[in-house]
Amino acid sequence: MIPTEEASARRREIEEKLKQEEETLSFIRDSLEKSDQLTKNMVSILSSFESRLMKLENSIIPVHKQTENLQRLQENVEKTLFCLDHVISYYHVAKDTEKIIREGPTGRLEEYLGCMAKIQKAVEYFQDNNPDSPELNTVKLLFEKGKESLESEFRSLMTRHSKPVPPILILDLIGLDEEMETQEDVTLEHLPENILQDIIRISDWLVEYGRNQDFMNVYYQIRSSQLDRSIKGLKEHFRKNSSSSGVPYSPAIQNKRKDTPTKKPIKRPVLIPGTIRKAQNLLKQYSQQCLDGKKGASNLIPMEGREDMLDMEIDAYIHCVSAFIKLAQSEYQLLTEIIPEHHQKKTFDSLIQESLDNLMIEGDNIVSAARKAIMRHDYSAVLTIFPILRHLKHTKPEFDQVLQGTAASTKNKLPSLITSMETTGAKALEDFADNIKNNPDKEYNMPKDGTVHELTSNAILFLQQLLEFQETAGAMLASQVLGDTYNIPLDPRETSSSASSYSSEFSRRLLSTYICKVLGNLQLNLLSKSKVYEDPALSAIFLHNNYNYILKSLEKSELIQLVAVTQKTAERSYREHIEQQILTYQRSWLKVTDYISERNLPVFQPGVKLKDKERQVIKERFKGFNDGLEELCKIQKAWAIPDTEQRDKIRQAQRNIVQEIYAAFLNRYGNVPFTKNPEKYIKYRVEQVGEMIEKLFDTSA
Repeated sequence: MIPTEEASARRREIEEKLKQEEETLSFIRDSLEKSDQLTKNMVSILSSFESRLMKLENSIIPVHKQTENLQRLQENVEKTLFCLDHVISYYHVAKDTEKIIREGPTGRLEEYLGCMAKIQKAVEYFQDNNPDSPELNTVKLLFEKGKESLESEFRSLMTRHSKPVPPILILDLIGLDEEMETQEDVTLEHLPENILQDIIRISDWLVEYGRNQDFMNVYYQIRSSQLDRSIKGLKEHFRKNSSSSGVPYSPAIQNKRKDTPTKKPIKRPVLIPGTIRKAQNLLKQYSQQCLDGKKGASNLIPMEGREDMLDMEIDAYIHCVSAFIKLAQSEYQLLTEIIPEHHQKKTFDSLIQESLDNLMIEGDNIVSAARKAIMRHDYSAVLTIFPILRHLKHTKPEFDQVLQGTAASTKNKLPSLITSMETTGAKALEDFADNIKNNPDKEYNMPKDGTVHELTSNAILFLQQLLEFQETAGAMLASQVLGDTYNIPLDPRETSSSASSYSSEFSRRLLSTYICKVLGNLQLNLLSKSKVYEDPALSAIFLHNNYNYILKSLEKSELIQLVAVTQKTAERSYREHIEQQILTYQRSWLKVTDYISERNLPVFQPGVKLKDKERQVIKERFKGFNDGLEELCKIQKAWAIPDTEQRDKIRQAQRNIVQEIYAAFLNRYGNVPFTKNPEKYIKYRVEQVGEMIEKLFDTSA
């Protein structure tokens, strides 16, 4: 029963679902039919629209193509008209620019260069398109005229605005670099800034469009002239101010020098006026002190006016060398702004030639003058070379830097001058040493009072002045490889293939050996000269004075330290020579003291009457002593010992010796009745004898 009901219910349920599905299916069929109908309607509409579009396109495309053709034709017409206008403008360039070109670029360079650009384009156009046209010749002639005007303007600007640098400004430039601790950039304005810019524009145009290098020749000629005039102006400045003390600088620099503390030493040597004169004046003062105004202290350059002129020339030349370096550096900086890079070195080389040649010629003249003076045995002339050579060698690195890139002949000028000076200086030193040894002046010009010989004072003065230039003098000797001459072993560490690489220690030893050689030659010559004196005592005084002068001169300067480098016992040796000459001199008094010495004197008993022979002997002893004393005092009173200390020492020693012997003799025979007229024989008291000896070597007594 139950299964039947369930089956019926199940059937009813299935039938209901089937009915629902049939209804859904019927709905879908209806929807498809409607959709198909809509699709057909849309297709019909689109087909109609397509047909209409096709008809529209068929009517529009011909119109578009016609419009496009018209636009193209219009553009072609416009381009043609533009080209025609452009071409026609070339035919008017000459007319439009002729007036400006004729009037020149002065005062309107930009406008002028604009006109030249138009003319350049016109020339290019006619050359490419109508080379046979008369217009081409017209614009070419106008272009050439414009180029000539620019070249003329370049020359005019350079000439009108290029001026020599004032000497005071040059000295300030050198002074700031050498003496002031705080370095300040000091640039020389050779040309006003606006003029410089115009010159640069013209230079650039001439290089790019003018195809012309003549303006570079114009540039170096004008600037070379100004450089030379600047250096000559500095030299003239020295000539005018040679009488004043020092070289004047501008007030600004002078004030700064007063306010600026200086802690560092001056870098460059010999940049002060009066170098040689100051050294000689100092030596002359020392010489006068040593000689107490006696004969023999001659100076090496006797004419004061000549000294002043010499100092002025040396100082001027040294300053001109430094000025050349600074001005050349400044000229190169200016040149790099105006001249194309690949022409700069060559142009600079040409620019500096005249000034550099003048410096080298002047240096050669100094060398030639020194050589002529040396031939006359005026060895003081070599002193002109020392400060200049020292300065040239000191500034050579800067010279080399400035001349970098120039021709080899230009670079070699300074080394050639340095070599010439070193050779001349070394020759002078050697000739001087030989002249000291072979000086034939024995019988003439010999001091009658036995004082210092002129040869000695000159030799010492010369050597003392070498102290100012030890390094330079040593390098001179080293440059001639004088180690073999002086038998100095060459240490490979101290020498090399070039003389300039000798060590300073080796040069110092060479100079020390040279000075010892001069002193040795001087000593030999003095010994030879001393034989001229007939009186051995005067010969001894002469040698004593000269040896003492040499020793004191060595001790009061650095010469003694320099001599000690190669001869340790020089000082002791001179002292021994001096003492030896004093002993030789003292022997001259034996002929006086021998009369009253105890040898060969009669022996008598007190209270016993003397025999006639004994009385005669005593009389002869007194007379011999008196005559000898008077004679020696008269003769030796005219002799000279300039050194006060040595004079007092010799007097005192001789006084003690003679007084002691005379006092003993007088004590023994003074009261002996050997004569009726004792005052005839006992002429002097012991004190009087001492006073007479105290007046030796004193012509004023």
